Amino acid sequence: MCSEFIGEDGNEKFWQFVDTSVRSYYNLILKKAGQFLTDLQLNLLKFALALRSYSPAVHASQQIASDEPPPEACPAFVSIHGQHSCSTKEIKKLLKAAAGRPKPYLYKNDHTYPGVNKTDVPVVILYAEIGTKKFTTFHKVLSEKAQDGTLIYVLRHFLAQPKPQKMLLSGYAVELAIKSTEYKAVDDTKVTDSKAATNAEDENDDEVQGFLFGTLKKSHPEIQEQLTDLRRHLLESTNDMAPLKVWEMQDLSFQAAARIMSVPKFDALKLMRDISQNFPSKASLSFQHLSETIGVHPGDGELFINGLHIDLDIHNPFSILDILRGEARVLEGLHNLGIKGEHQGKLLKLPVSAVDDSYSLDIRHPAIMWLNDIENDPTYRSWPTGVQELLRATFPGVIRQIRRNFFNLVLFLDPLQEESVELVKLAELFYKHKIPLRIGFVFVVNTKDEIDGFSDAGVGFYRLLNYIADEYDLSQALISMLSLYTKVEVGETLSVDTVTAYLKKKFPKANAERILGVESEYDYKRQDGALFYKKSGLGALPLALFNGVPLSPDETEPDELETIILQRIMDTTTAFQRAVFMGQLTEGSDVVDYLMEQANVVPRMNPLILSTDRQYLDFTAKPGYLFADDWDDTTMFSYLDSRDKTAVMSKRMKYFTNIIAFFSFLFFFKVSGRKLLLNALKHLKASPGVRVGVIDNPTGKPSEDNTVLYRAIWASLLTQKNKAAAEFVQKLLIDESSQLLQQGRTKMKDFLIQGMDEDAFEKKFNTMEVDFIRSQQLFCRDVLKLSPGQRAVISNGRILGPFEELEEFTVEDFHLLEKITLSGSAEKVKAKVKQMGMKPKHASDLVMKVDALLTAAPKGEVRRDVHFIKDSHSVLNLSPRENEVFYDVVAIVDPLTREAQKMSPLLIVLSQVINVRLQVFMNCRAKLSEMPLKSFYRFVLESDVSFLANDTVSPGPVARFTELPESPLLTLNMITPESWIVQAVRSPHDLDNIHLQEVSGVVTAEYELEHLLLEGHCFDLSTGQPPRGLQFTLGMSQDPLMYDTIVMANLGYFQLKANPGAWILRLRKGRSEEIYQIVTHDGTDSPADAGDVIVVLNSFHSKIIKVRVQKKADKISEDLLSENSESKGGGSKKDDAEKKKEDVLNIFSVASGHLYERFLRIMMLSVLRHTNTPVKFWFLKNYLSPSFKETISHMAETYGFQYELVQYKWPRWLHQQTEKQRIIWGYKILFLDVLFPLAVDKIIFVDADQIVRADLKELRDLDLEGAPYGYTPFCDSRREMEGYRFWKTGYWASHLGHRKYHISALYVVDLKKFRRIAAGDRLRGQYQALSQDPNSLSNLDQDLPNNMIHQVVIKSLPQEWLWCETWCDDTSKVTAKTIDLCNNPKTKEPKLTAAARIVPEWVEYDNEIKQLLRRAQEEEDTATQEQSKKTG
Repeated sequence: MCSEFIGEDGNEKFWQFVDTSVRSYYNLILKKAGQFLTDLQLNLLKFALALRSYSPAVHASQQIASDEPPPEACPAFVSIHGQHSCSTKEIKKLLKAAAGRPKPYLYKNDHTYPGVNKTDVPVVILYAEIGTKKFTTFHKVLSEKAQDGTLIYVLRHFLAQPKPQKMLLSGYAVELAIKSTEYKAVDDTKVTDSKAATNAEDENDDEVQGFLFGTLKKSHPEIQEQLTDLRRHLLESTNDMAPLKVWEMQDLSFQAAARIMSVPKFDALKLMRDISQNFPSKASLSFQHLSETIGVHPGDGELFINGLHIDLDIHNPFSILDILRGEARVLEGLHNLGIKGEHQGKLLKLPVSAVDDSYSLDIRHPAIMWLNDIENDPTYRSWPTGVQELLRATFPGVIRQIRRNFFNLVLFLDPLQEESVELVKLAELFYKHKIPLRIGFVFVVNTKDEIDGFSDAGVGFYRLLNYIADEYDLSQALISMLSLYTKVEVGETLSVDTVTAYLKKKFPKANAERILGVESEYDYKRQDGALFYKKSGLGALPLALFNGVPLSPDETEPDELETIILQRIMDTTTAFQRAVFMGQLTEGSDVVDYLMEQANVVPRMNPLILSTDRQYLDFTAKPGYLFADDWDDTTMFSYLDSRDKTAVMSKRMKYFTNIIAFFSFLFFFKVSGRKLLLNALKHLKASPGVRVGVIDNPTGKPSEDNTVLYRAIWASLLTQKNKAAAEFVQKLLIDESSQLLQQGRTKMKDFLIQGMDEDAFEKKFNTMEVDFIRSQQLFCRDVLKLSPGQRAVISNGRILGPFEELEEFTVEDFHLLEKITLSGSAEKVKAKVKQMGMKPKHASDLVMKVDALLTAAPKGEVRRDVHFIKDSHSVLNLSPRENEVFYDVVAIVDPLTREAQKMSPLLIVLSQVINVRLQVFMNCRAKLSEMPLKSFYRFVLESDVSFLANDTVSPGPVARFTELPESPLLTLNMITPESWIVQAVRSPHDLDNIHLQEVSGVVTAEYELEHLLLEGHCFDLSTGQPPRGLQFTLGMSQDPLMYDTIVMANLGYFQLKANPGAWILRLRKGRSEEIYQIVTHDGTDSPADAGDVIVVLNSFHSKIIKVRVQKKADKISEDLLSENSESKGGGSKKDDAEKKKEDVLNIFSVASGHLYERFLRIMMLSVLRHTNTPVKFWFLKNYLSPSFKETISHMAETYGFQYELVQYKWPRWLHQQTEKQRIIWGYKILFLDVLFPLAVDKIIFVDADQIVRADLKELRDLDLEGAPYGYTPFCDSRREMEGYRFWKTGYWASHLGHRKYHISALYVVDLKKFRRIAAGDRLRGQYQALSQDPNSLSNLDQDLPNNMIHQVVIKSLPQEWLWCETWCDDTSKVTAKTIDLCNNPKTKEPKLTAAARIVPEWVEYDNEIKQLLRRAQEEEDTATQEQSKKTG
C-alpha cells in the first residue's frame, strides 16, 4: 500500500531486509518513504496505512488482473495488448505483433512510467508485487524501453498468492443502544460460545476504582480467581444505572462540560470521549454547576479544519484524510515560504475568488449606437423610475417595467452576413413590444478608405445610417435600418441595390452620389465599430452581449435568442433585487455604471487570460539547500527537480521597477519575442505596481554571438538604476537597433543613454558567460514544457502560453492580465504581506509566491473565520508544537450529543497524526428533559499501525466495550461510511438483544465489509425524466452479470453492490436493452462517448455516477413497464408445463434478533405445511443474525423450499431513521419496487410472528381489483379494547373518512401494478415529507400506507386473513387463515408465553425446528472433528 506513495525505485538494497520482523519491515518502508515525503506527509502516510485507506486501490488492481486472467503459476506477468507472458525474453516478440491488436484501456489512476510522451507506441502492463525479484527484472527492462520511447509502461499491483486471512478495518463506529423493554422480546434459548474465554487477557490492563488488576494478578497468581470476582463486583457496583429525576437531568450537559474543563488539558479530550461514549452509566456522577451560557445554537456540533467546515454526517475518516493531504500542500508551501503562526491563518482565509466563468465586457463605449434609452425616451415615460419597484411582488414570469437601463443587449453585426438579418428583426420585435431592454448595435464594416457605398453594401449601409442620423436623430436612423432589413428575405444578404432603392424611396430629394459615393460626407467614424470589435477580443460575428456578458454561438441562434434573453432578464432581476435589498443599488445610482463596476467586468476578452483551466508554477521548494551559483553551472542546474529549478530562477531573477507587485516573465528572442517585451515595458510605464523580468528561450544553442542582445539586457539589469535600464532596453528592442547590432554595423556602446553607469555596464557585458542562458533554456524546457523559441508569459506563477507563432500579446492584454491577477487574490495577499514589514524585493517575491500557491490550490468551499472571546471558561485550547507546520482545528460541541461521541475520538487521533492548534468550545444545551444520550458508542480509529510486544502486527483495531451496566437490554448498531455494506458474519449471541446479566464471558461479534456501494442517477435525455423500471447490470468482461438493479423515479436513483476493481455497467439484456441505449455518462472512468461504461472502485469513498439514456429510434412509443407491449406477435400463450414451472409462491419477511428469527422459522414451517405450491422465501439480509444465515440452508434442504437474501442500502437522500426497529419498518414498505427482480409479479409479506393456517396460494390469486396492494383491516370485534383503537378518533378518523385502518402484518403486493403507477416513489415522497417531524408515523410501516390511502389505493382483504387476539373476538378464531401475535397494550404479555397459549400447534412446530437445528449442529461438530483429525 505504501507503494501508492512511493514510486518505482524499489532497489535491491531495499528488499534485503524482508526476512526481518514485520515491525522493522514497516519502519524500513517508512524510512524509504521518508526520502520522498516531508515529516507531515509521513505522519499522514502512517495514518493512511492504519486506516488501510489504499487497500481498495491494491484490491482493484488485483481484480483487474484476475479479469485478464493471469497465466498459471506466474508470480508476475506482462500483458501486451491482450497477450500475456511470464518472462522478459518474450517481450520483444509480443511487441512486434502488438500493433495489430487494440490498445488496452488505461484508467485515470494507473501508474504510467514517466517516459517520452508518445501515443503511437504499444502499451505494456506489468502485473507484479513491488519488491519481488521478478518485479525487479521486469521493471529494469520495461523502464529502459519506456525511457527510449519504444513503449508505454504501466504498473498494476498483483499478488500471485494473496493471503487468505481478512484484514480488520477502521473508520467506522459501533453503538450499543438501550432498548425499550415494554414488551419482552428476548429469546430464552441458551447460547454456547466457544470463543468466550479468549479475551480474558484484555481485561487485565485497566484499573478499576484505583486497583490495577493486571499488576495484582502478576504479583499474587495464587488468588487470581478471587481478584477476578472482586474486579467484577467493583465494575457492577459503579456501573449500575439508576434512573435520574427530571431536575437532576436539566443541567447534565453543563455539568459534563465543567467536568471536562476542570482536568489537565491533555486529558480533557480523553475525558470527553469517555463521558460521551459511556454516558448512560456515567449520568449519575456528581458534577459542578456551570453558570454561564453561550450564544451559538445550544447543542449544535461543528468541526472546522483550517476554516473548512467538516460535516460529520457526510465526511468519514477517509475523506478527512484526503482533506488533510490537500491542506498539507498549501500549509507546507506557506511554511517553506517562511510564513508562520498567525500569518498562516490570515493568508489561508483570504477569499481567493474562484475563477469567474462569465466575464463581461464594458459596454460604456462610444462605438455602440443605442436604439433606445429606457431612462430618457418619451415612449417609456409612463413607467415608474424607482429601483425599489423591483421588490414589489408580481406574478411569476412577469417582466417588471421600470424606467431604468437594467437590461442591455449589444449586437455586434456585419451588415453583410445573412445571420444579421434575423437578429435585426428580433431586435425590432423586442423594441416594438416595449420589452424593458436597451438595445445597442456595433456595425463592423470594411475599413479600407478606397471602398465606397456603391461597391460594398456594408459601407453604403453605414453611410446611409449617418445621413439619416444627421437629418433626424440616431434612434430614428436605427429604426429606419430595422425597416430596411424587412426588405431582405430570410436566407439572403443585404445588397447595394436594396440600400439604393431604400434611399430613393424614402428620401427622393437626397443625392445618392453625395451620400454613398467616394466623396461622401457621411463616412465619419466608420472605423470605430471595427476597432472596438478588434480591441474587445471577441470571437466570430454575429455576437450578442447581455449586460456585457457574451452569449455563446448556440445561444445567438435567432430561434434560441428570444428565450435566452427573457431567461437572462429573469435571472438578473433576482441579482438586482438582492442589490437593492442590500442597499448596494440605490435611487441615485446609475444602473449601467453599477453593472460595469462589478468584479467580472474586463476591458477586453482574451480567452487565454480568462480561461478557467489555469496552471501555476510551484515556488514552495524547501529553503536552505539551494546552491549559491547554481544557474551559472548548467550541469548542476539540470539535476535539480522542477520545484528547485523554479526556486533558483525566482531567487536569481532581476526585474525592471521595484515596487511590491505581481510580475510577468517573458521569453523572447525572435522579433515576436522582442515585441512581447516591448509591450510589457510599455505596460510597466502605465502601471506602477508591476515588475517585469525576462527569461530567454532561444531556438538554438546559446553562444557568444547569438546572445548579444539578451546579455546586454541582463548587464543593464544587473548594473543600472531602474529607469535607465528600462529606457535603454526599450531603445535596444526597436527593430532597427537589433538589425544594426546583428549586422555588426554598430557597437553596443553606441546605444548607451544618458544617466547610465557606462563603465559598470561595459565591464559586466564583456565578462558575461552564456551558461546562465542555457540554464534558463533548461528551465523553459523542463518546467514550463516549452519547445525552444516558444513564447509565454508568467504572471504571479500562472503560466500563460505557449503562444502560437502569430499570436500577439498586446499592451491591452497586459492591462487585462493585471486586472485579473489583482482581482483574484494578489491585491489581498499584498495587503497581508505589507503588514509583515519586509524589504521590497523580498515582499514582492513573497506576494508572487504566496499568490501562486493560494490560487493554484483547488477551490473548496469558503473558509470561515471562527474565533471565540478570549479566556472564556468554556474553550479548551491546545497549542501546536513550535516551528512546525500546524493545522488550525476548531470544534464546537455539546459533550452529551452524538456529535461528541464521533468528534472526541477523531480529535484525539488528529492530534496524534498532525500538529494541531486545537480549540474545543463547549456548546451546552440547558433544561434537558430526557436523557441526552441513550447509547454506548465506540469509534474505531487509529493514528498508526499498532504492533504487539513480539513485533508482529496486531490483529487490528476493534471496538471494545468494557464496564457496561448489566441490567439494560442493548442492541448493537454498526455506523459505517455511506458506501459500505457490512454484515455480521460471526456471533453466537443475539446482537439485537444483548442482556449482560445472562451472559457469562465476553460477547463477541465479527462483521465483514461485504460490498462497496456504487450509486448513480439516471435520466432519459429526451424527456429529462428518470426512466422508471430501467435495469442496469454490473459485471466484468469474463462474467458480465454479477449484480443488477432497477432505477427509481425519485432522482433517477440506482445502487449496485460491487467490490474494488474495474466494472462494466450495462443495460440489462431484455426489454431495457431493447428499448434504451446509454448516451453519455459522468463520474465514470471511461470517456463519455465510449460504448462500455467502465467504473473503477478503488477507495472507501462513495462513488456516484450520472448516466443519460435515450430510447432507440424505433422504440420511441414503447414503455418499459407496460404489459401490452410484451404480448405482441403470435404464439405468446405459454404452454401449461411452463406455467407450472413458474408457479411459485413468493413470501417476503423481515426479522431481527434471535426471538423473531425463531418465530420466523415457525412461520415458514406453517406456510409450507398448508400448500402444495413451490415456495420461495425472500429475507431482508441486512439484519439477519449469522446463526440464522448458517442454518437456513439446512432448513431449505429438509423442507424443500427456495430462499434468497435481498439487501438494499438506505439511500443517503432519504430521511434517515436512527432506531433499528424503525429502520426495519421502513424496509418493509419503502423499497418494494427495487428489492425484487422484475420477474417477480406478486409478493406476499408475512410478519415473522405469524402462524399460517391456510394455503397462501389463495391470497396470491385473489383479485385486487386494480389496487397495487391488499391489506387486512383491523378487527373491531373485541369490545373491551375499544379505548386502544386510536384510529377511531382524532386525525385518523377524519383522514380515513369511511375507509378502514389496515394492519401491516400481512399484505399482498401486485408488483407490476405497483411499479407501473410509481407507488414506491409516491410512498417515499410522502415519507420524506412526514418523517421530518419526529412525532409523525409512529408505526411507520402501517401509518404510511394508511396515510396514502387516497393516492395509492388499498384493497381491503377479507377479515379471516388475519386474526389476532388483541383486537378480534374468540368466535372468529375458528375461521382464521393466519394468526398474528400482536402486542397487547393492556396486558403487555411476553410473546413466547402468548404464542404457546394462543396457538396450540406453535409448540409442536417449535420442537420440530429445535430438533432440526440440533441435528445440524451435531453434523457440523462431527465434520469439524474429522477435519481436525486429518490435519492433526
